[in-house]
Amino acid sequence: MEKANLIQDTIDILDKMSDEKILEVKDYASYLLKKYKENMLQNGLIELANQSQSYKFLEQEEELYTVEDLKIKYK
Repeated sequence: MEKANLIQDTIDILDKMSDEKILEVKDYASYLLKKYKENMLQNGLIELANQSQSYKFLEQEEELYTVEDLKIKYK
C-alpha cells in the first residue's frame, strides 16, 4: 500500500473516533516518532564513532609488561 493510501485510511478511521481516542492515537504516534528520531540519532552517532580515528590507538596497544617483570609470581 502506498503512503498516501495509508494516510487516507488512517484519517478515515480517525474521523470515526471520539476526541479522546484521537488524542491517544496522536500521543502514541508522537511517541513512535520520538523513538524513531532517537534511534536514527543513535545510529548516526555510532556510525560516526566507527568512522572516527580517535580510538584507533586502543586497538594497537603495545605490551608494557611481561611475565619477567613480575617480582612475585602467583600460581
